Amino acid sequence: MIEYDIEVDASGLNCPLPLLRLKKALQQMMSGHVVKVIATDPAAHLDIGVYSDQTGHRILDYLKEENKQIFYIRKK
Repeated sequence: MIEYDIEVDASGLNCPLPLLRLKKALQQMMSGHVVKVIATDPAAHLDIGVYSDQTGHRILDYLKEENKQIFYIRKK
């Protein structure tokens, strides 16, 4: 299991809210820290993936379970 500094539970929220919650969490974090994001929106991986590519934050792991997606993202 990956250790993380902050957890963002965006369960039940539709895009773009999971992404906005992630962005807010990243603003409060120091470089190198890890955020865990839980999302139930099926399209969350698209928004979070593009955002990470554009900003340089690294997705360390992506898990897809029955009704949710879990991301571990390291702040650049």
